[in-house]
Amino acid sequence: MPCDGASRCYEPITDEHLQRLAQLVLPVFEGLFDRRPDTSGRYRGRLLMLALCQGAAQHRVDGRHGVKDLDVWGFFRPHPGGRFPVRWRKTCDFGPSALGNHPDDAGYTGRRIDVLGRSIEAEAGESGAGDVRRYLAGARTRTAWHLAQRPVIGLYPAPLFGTQVWPVGP
Repeated sequence: MPCDGASRCYEPITDEHLQRLAQLVLPVFEGLFDRRPDTSGRYRGRLLMLALCQGAAQHRVDGRHGVKDLDVWGFFRPHPGGRFPVRWRKTCDFGPSALGNHPDDAGYTGRRIDVLGRSIEAEAGESGAGDVRRYLAGARTRTAWHLAQRPVIGLYPAPLFGTQVWPVGP
């Protein structure tokens, strides 16, 4: 693999990589829901959008930033019983690919995927992308502000796949 052992990989992030990310991350959220049905489990079926964010999304757009890890965020419609657990974070292994592996990520055969989630306000009749754009544009939390500094690339649902939902054109 051309990027094995490199702290940053400059290979392009392809549609195939994005498909694989969605396939790997969706079950991570399902596992969370299964393990904590009384808290996190109430978010099952409330996913607005799954997105590639931060540095890897920047690299997908400009091809120059490089990939250190893959940050995938799930944005969920709020639940009246409480917020999505804000400190929840899981990791998983992308596996062998042209993106290689990071030298500091022992035990991973490919790039590390950081999986995170947030519940965000959702407007009736709005698309998940519209809800995420409003969340980022408002930047009312540190997380929203940080995520708004880089592009956001849709992974799921299918109509958003591969689209840059943030920032929106000129």
